[in-house]
Amino acid sequence: MAVYTKIISKDIHLINSKFNIDEIKSFQGIKKGIENTNYSLKTKKEKFILTIFEKRVSYKEIPFFMKLMDNLNQSKISCPKPLKDKNRNFLFKLKNKTACVVTFLKGKDKQILNTNNCYQIGKIISKMHSITKKLKFSRKNSMGIQNLNTLLKSIKFKAKKNSNLEKFLAQNLSNIKKNWPSKLPNGIIHGDLFIDNIFFKKDKLSGVIDFYFAANDFFMYEIAICINALCFDKKNNKFKINKQKVKNLIKGYESVRKITIKEKKSLNILCRGAAIRYLLTRLYDYSNTPKTALIQIKDPNEYYQKLITHNNLSSYRDYLF
Repeated sequence: MAVYTKIISKDIHLINSKFNIDEIKSFQGIKKGIENTNYSLKTKKEKFILTIFEKRVSYKEIPFFMKLMDNLNQSKISCPKPLKDKNRNFLFKLKNKTACVVTFLKGKDKQILNTNNCYQIGKIISKMHSITKKLKFSRKNSMGIQNLNTLLKSIKFKAKKNSNLEKFLAQNLSNIKKNWPSKLPNGIIHGDLFIDNIFFKKDKLSGVIDFYFAANDFFMYEIAICINALCFDKKNNKFKINKQKVKNLIKGYESVRKITIKEKKSLNILCRGAAIRYLLTRLYDYSNTPKTALIQIKDPNEYYQKLITHNNLSSYRDYLF
């Protein structure tokens, strides 16, 4: 989440006129995240989240996200529920951009996860996968491994300073694509389960937010994303994999669905693919985000370190022991 598009009281009046909700008393930009503009909206009794869709989200794909969150809510997965306006539409125009309003999810993200948190996360991921594999609608993964060459070419490297980095990225991406698996269990994945997208109340998982990278992909790729995002510990700006967290994440996942042998054999290459995806997106944001945006740019070096870690691992067992 972030703030690229500024709104004023007139825009709030427009929202109130469109939706059957109480009068919005206050609104505030949300700085966390990097993709879309987000505001918290407060009425006398309730809170909502306004999302204004920005750069990486195609207009024609946005109904997919609304439909997904709506279906997950109907299946008792705790996540934001998109509101329908008075004309029964999820989406509307604000500042000449597409926008939506969703319910506010109670709880908050944690700074540091414990191993029990990782078990809970694995379990809810597996529950989501058991639901999404049955859904009849789909979306191609715009941030899938086959699309990362285009992203790499769009990064503004400083010629002399970053020539070695550019070469390192190109070589790694080529090798990852060459060894990418096929025909693994798949369906719609969340695709961006970072620590700030997972909420807890009194150390119990209360829900998941920010589904705007959801797409059809391997279920094991979701686990690889989570290992990168949730199972490394930071100390003195160094990132070290926490194998107990990985073990509990997988244990929680397998409490709902067992992971196949082929999936286990693919874990390392999927982890490398997830690491280079986030390294590239962070390098892109670092070099392309306007200075006027109210946004926290995340450090690309974190995922450089994580990619190196995965390059030094190999088997499924390497992630557990």
